[in-house]
Amino acid sequence: MNAPVDVSFFARAAKPLTSYRKYWAARFGTSKFLPMSRAEMDKLGWDSCDVIIVTGDAYVDHPSFGMSVIGRMLEMQGFRVGIIAQPDWQSADPFKALGKPNLFFGVTSGNMDSMINRYTADRKIRSDDAYTPGDVGGKRPDRAAIVYSQRCREAYKDVPIVLGGIEGSLRRIAHYDYWSDKVRRSVVVDAKCDLLLYGNAERAIVEVAHRLAAKEPVQSITDVRGTAFIRRSDDPTGRDWVEINSTSVDAPGRVESHINPYQTTSEQAAEQGATCSKDDANPQGVPAEAVVKMSPSLGDALARSQARELAKIKVPPRDRSVIRLPSFEQVKSDPVLYAHANRVLHLETNPGNARALVQAHGEGVTARDVWINPPPIPLTTAEMDTVFDLPYARSPHPAYADENGSHDGATKIPAWEMIRFSVNIMRGCFGGCTFCSITEHEGRIIQSRSEESIIKEVEDIRDKVKGFTGTISDLGGPTANMYRLGCKSPEIEAACRKPSCVYPGICSNLGTNHDPLIKIYRRARALKGIKKILIGSGLRYDLAVQSPEYVKELVTHHVGGYLKIAPEHTEQGPLTKMMKPGIGSYDKFKTLFEKFSAEAGKKQYLIPYFIAAHPGTSDEDMMNLALWLKKNGFRADQVQTFYPSPMATATTMYHSGKNPLRKITRDSETVDIVRGDRRRRLHKAFLRYHDANNWPLLRDALKTMGRADLIGNGKHHLIPTYQPMTDGGYESARKKNSTTVTTKSSPVTKGRLLTQHTGLPPRDNGSAKSPVNKPSRKVR
Repeated sequence: MNAPVDVSFFARAAKPLTSYRKYWAARFGTSKFLPMSRAEMDKLGWDSCDVIIVTGDAYVDHPSFGMSVIGRMLEMQGFRVGIIAQPDWQSADPFKALGKPNLFFGVTSGNMDSMINRYTADRKIRSDDAYTPGDVGGKRPDRAAIVYSQRCREAYKDVPIVLGGIEGSLRRIAHYDYWSDKVRRSVVVDAKCDLLLYGNAERAIVEVAHRLAAKEPVQSITDVRGTAFIRRSDDPTGRDWVEINSTSVDAPGRVESHINPYQTTSEQAAEQGATCSKDDANPQGVPAEAVVKMSPSLGDALARSQARELAKIKVPPRDRSVIRLPSFEQVKSDPVLYAHANRVLHLETNPGNARALVQAHGEGVTARDVWINPPPIPLTTAEMDTVFDLPYARSPHPAYADENGSHDGATKIPAWEMIRFSVNIMRGCFGGCTFCSITEHEGRIIQSRSEESIIKEVEDIRDKVKGFTGTISDLGGPTANMYRLGCKSPEIEAACRKPSCVYPGICSNLGTNHDPLIKIYRRARALKGIKKILIGSGLRYDLAVQSPEYVKELVTHHVGGYLKIAPEHTEQGPLTKMMKPGIGSYDKFKTLFEKFSAEAGKKQYLIPYFIAAHPGTSDEDMMNLALWLKKNGFRADQVQTFYPSPMATATTMYHSGKNPLRKITRDSETVDIVRGDRRRRLHKAFLRYHDANNWPLLRDALKTMGRADLIGNGKHHLIPTYQPMTDGGYESARKKNSTTVTTKSSPVTKGRLLTQHTGLPPRDNGSAKSPVNKPSRKVR
């Protein structure tokens, strides 16, 4: 069984969100919507706002939108919060719309990094934006966090600026920027904000707001977890810290030895060229130092030796230790040092043992340090319930409504439509996929809501949300099936530095009990007025196969025709760089999926996602994936090309050619990087081997690779020798971002809506309306 969530180290390590004394403005009560205009403020009786949040998304008052969560959390603390959503950034005037905030501006680019939101993986500008009414693109600037911060400073020079959101999280350190193809400075430096809050920021924003309200200068707020700021070398608040020099891969400085909780004493001895004669007395593999403390009679020579060495060396306390990373100037000019810095950063992400980081920017008189405090302490279950039980209106602000008061047609916000009838049951992900941004932002400690809170939200959707037809589109989160999963040992959880709990295999200390999730599924679908509960979040299938009962429940009751999962590739080369399980895990899940679908009398399909051009992927790997796709009858319509998001481990591979999953040295492992438009097109073409527009490129490539035997008109061939008339274009599932293609070989089928994979029937989601394709919730 899993350890109860609230007995962990993290539950005891932070001040509860509900323990603060409310600010005096709590007398104004709560508002149906946070105000977006002075007229709305007047109706609420406000003469000013205490906090104004500037966001790149349209204002949707829903717990899936970051600005709403932060706004409602501050409102709960008694502060008056206004929203400036998608302002015209050409001047500072729109940033003065609500007047001068009493405490600070809260700035976020929105639920996505603004560059990922505005550009495709091929660096082409998008014409749509799912977070904007009418799906209209261009409503936010490039690098919105920087632009908004600058305009706030122009509007009111003396008002503190607190930057947050995923763009700030992913750019808190000097980072490789795919769109400019260079290493950029920390966003703290470029935005000139007073404080950056990274990760889920409820704890930090509440503490910062109360301290500013108590007239504490923002410059002195340097001790809040989950924050980053600029600190000058002569700043007295930086004294009394023990600095660990890690500015070079060749001379990283002494770093205290970390006890590996997964090693037995014999394994520890073997690493030091010794042997252990008393393993039988220590069958559980207790760390050597712990053995000495527990019973000297159990301690072997290794343990006593380690204890003596520790006694000689005065180890600095972690909460007063700071690791100095290579400077911005160093990592900008040296990709190997960049990889080293990225590796160190990712090793310092566990809130239980992470140390502060510091990185110099500039030289001489312009030099200043970007100081990054350890990550925030995860929320307890009770605190998660508090966050999600806040009085959200669960709809877009009325300012976006059409003349009928609805948010359909020209006023529809696609991102809201996607989550309109969904419930987020947890946060975080311990998968550690190198291409994904979830861990860098939300962390790998799972934070789960209580069953009662989840059921209450399902009932609220049923009773209060306009247009509900009885189908809940998702009970999930970053992944569908990590609810209440976590480390069996609170002590090991707080000490562990593994980047993933499920790679290369599922950790023996990880609880995989899906019973709490099964119970929620069954209770939710039994509610009166609920016709169907679908699971729309991406499923971690290597965890799911640990619980056949969960797979049976899922397949029998919660799949609306097809289920999306993400094996990402079939070949070990790229999979090891992604930290994803082998295709064998997919096969095991597929067997269970088909078995339980047959038992339920349902015709259902698995929809696997794959990535093209990921670091570590050879042309042969993509060819083998294409052969696998053809053998299994998949014809991918939507193709994901690797997108180097800031700070991700795979992005470091892309930029440096090194593998930061292992120790970085000048001659350490290199990674095959897919660069250049032609090779990226080739890898994408292998995924779309069935598209006649790709056949000329594939023929040339297969001949060059010595695999002309795959060209022919038989069933065992990958592509045919004949070439129908095509225009050489490519039609994307996001038609606004591509050129429409009409060919003689691919006639348009009228009256039938295809799913993501050509040839599969449309999804039956249990509602009376025709099924529609929805954007994927999977974050990369």
